[in-house]
Amino acid sequence: MQQQMRIGIDFDNTIACYDGVFHAAARERGLIPENIGTDKTSVRDFLRQTGREDDWTKLQGYIYGAGMDLVSCYPGVKDFVARAVGANHEVFVVSHKTRTPFMGPEYDLHRAARDFLFDQGIMGSGPDQLSDSLVFFELTMDEKLSRIGALGCTVFFDDLPECLGKEGFPSTTRPILFAPDGHYPGGEWNDKVFEYFASWADIAAAFLEPDF
Repeated sequence: MQQQMRIGIDFDNTIACYDGVFHAAARERGLIPENIGTDKTSVRDFLRQTGREDDWTKLQGYIYGAGMDLVSCYPGVKDFVARAVGANHEVFVVSHKTRTPFMGPEYDLHRAARDFLFDQGIMGSGPDQLSDSLVFFELTMDEKLSRIGALGCTVFFDDLPECLGKEGFPSTTRPILFAPDGHYPGGEWNDKVFEYFASWADIAAAFLEPDF
């Protein structure tokens, strides 16, 4: 029989996929030329290198707030959550983000993220959905790590190696790096090597098969 797990999942860039979104929003605002790469990092680096850090900060606030309707889920993550819940695993979303942006309109970023999860069908009252009580948005990284520990997560999926490798990450939780973009070849980061997966389909095959 498959061992029951307490599964923790990060939100930004692990559930929510921003591919192309920052580029489209920046182009719409006339912040970048067309030839800038469509990934978030290229947009950020261009704005920083041209002395427009404030524009970058405001752009983030917009995307994570009013712009969440432009965002999609990573392929396979909704199926993974539904299958995991259906198999009686406990699934939690645990992320860290400020309540409002550092600059610009004061969007409620926590509310926007919860609305996204609801609109995508990950949160809800269905038998294979997460209730609101299983979703946590903490204000700092340290509070996020404390929450992961308090929940007793068996495993935690995150796109940030600096989270998984940070002092204070629970020693009883199995850290898994979600790396769909190849930024961390071999799961390596700062002389640390993480167990990693490039897709939610691969994660489902590894963690939800009966013989795992």
